[in-house]
Amino acid sequence: MANNYKKYVCVICQYIYDEAVGDPGTGIVAGTLWADVPDSWLCPECNVGKGDFQVVEE
Repeated sequence: MANNYKKYVCVICQYIYDEAVGDPGTGIVAGTLWADVPDSWLCPECNVGKGDFQVVEE
């Protein structure tokens, strides 16, 4: 069964946030949907906010 997790790319540095993986380094556990990532979260590569991410169309 395929999952429905999405990926989001930082338009500044191209970092990929993958909902299936999360961001364990900042306490975001695997399976955390983008909508559930706190608005205070920053890109671990370039420190921009969620507003600088776009969904990756696969």
